[in-house]
Amino acid sequence: MSIPPGAYQADLPAVPPWLNKGDNAWQMTAATLVGMQSMPGLVILYASIVKKKWAVNSAFMALYAFAAVLICWVLVGYRIAFGDKLLPFWAKGAPALGQKYLTGRARMPETTHYYSDGTTIESPMHEPFYPMAAHVYFHFTFAAITMILLAGSVLARMSIKAWMAFVPLWLIFCYTVGAFSLWGGGFLYHWGVIDYSGGYVIHLSAGISGFTAAYWVGPRLKSDRERFPPNNVLLMLAGAGLLWMGWSGFNGGAPNAANVAAPLAVLNTNISAATSLLVWTTLDVFYFGKPSVIGAIQGMMTGLACVTPGAGVVQAWAAIVMGILAGSIPWYSMMILHKKSTFLQQVDDTLAVFHTHAVAGLLGGLLTGLLAEPSLCNIVLPVTNTKGAFYGGGGGILFLKQIVAALFIIGWNIVATTLILLAIRLFIPLRMSDEQLKIGDDAVHGEEAYALWGDGEKYDPERHGWQGPTSPPQTATVLTFDL
Repeated sequence: MSIPPGAYQADLPAVPPWLNKGDNAWQMTAATLVGMQSMPGLVILYASIVKKKWAVNSAFMALYAFAAVLICWVLVGYRIAFGDKLLPFWAKGAPALGQKYLTGRARMPETTHYYSDGTTIESPMHEPFYPMAAHVYFHFTFAAITMILLAGSVLARMSIKAWMAFVPLWLIFCYTVGAFSLWGGGFLYHWGVIDYSGGYVIHLSAGISGFTAAYWVGPRLKSDRERFPPNNVLLMLAGAGLLWMGWSGFNGGAPNAANVAAPLAVLNTNISAATSLLVWTTLDVFYFGKPSVIGAIQGMMTGLACVTPGAGVVQAWAAIVMGILAGSIPWYSMMILHKKSTFLQQVDDTLAVFHTHAVAGLLGGLLTGLLAEPSLCNIVLPVTNTKGAFYGGGGGILFLKQIVAALFIIGWNIVATTLILLAIRLFIPLRMSDEQLKIGDDAVHGEEAYALWGDGEKYDPERHGWQGPTSPPQTATVLTFDL
């Protein structure tokens, strides 16, 4: 018996008529790439970029956040960000665990966009051609990396118990607000603000909330602030490499389809990252006389963060412009402005997340308001005839919208993060004890990153000598450098 072409797929329950296998395969691949940015990318990066005594704690903060965000996301978070409207900036929370819900076609119910008359549809509801499970998981990886980026501001002193409480609260009361407002059908989405893949939702939010958290948690020990060398530069590069390559899924998956915008976004992402890295390194050489590996990674990061809000709506030459500015403006804010500002120096932002993500994300959002190309905007945006200010014809309105959206995200993150931390502080100290801060991983976790001494023996930073039941081996003096 012959089977008519296409009938087998249409009748098979596992392949419903609405499913596009290419879109489905790419979305799951993109989600995996973004997940690998966090696990193991940022876990490795954080473990290696900090002082040796904080390697385990820094990696664990990222590991815990990844796991905790996933459970909170499927229990309530996803549908607060992409579900039915409750408020202009928040949707109704509900679990995303039912079989029928997860195997049905992905849909974002509040994304139907109407013309100003309120009745005529300008853009239909966004319904990708893959199952809801793929959409839930893809956006979980976005939520997870945002939380882990935020952690970079409070490494080496935030109480792990306070962090465990902070993660679910920040996800629910901070991250979901930006996600719904800009992506899920909230007021900024329908107003026509562009945040293609998270310049505001992810990078600006992580940078502002991280800086706010650093203020309330308090600084590291003076000795850690003055000397905080990476414990493994080569592993640091490996983590950064995973982060860079994973960004192809980050921005390439944002259109929710394997369409023409996806490869353009991937190319623009890499162009901006490479340009920014080169500019940052050049400035380091010009100003300090030699290139820095950490500086190159920071330049890579700012290039990636800057292009993210516009990766799929700007031309490739614009990605070079973004990279040039991403490698210079955050460099100036970190290397020059930071040293001149008493306030910036008072707040101990461990990995300079404010500069690499908040400044870069804000810069990218504003540049998108200038450089967004009209025909590319029509591919991915709900509001037709959107264009950047450089393309004339009323494009300046978009730039003003980008400013207003940034102010909303900044304001919300400052207030919400402050309230969350003040509430946690009523029950749990936000900062580790001084004794824990002196010892590090061994005091906090009972574990150390490297077995440099015998079992039961540890380094005492107060005495800079050997602490243990027997005399140290003759190599001990060599092993105590940069700890």
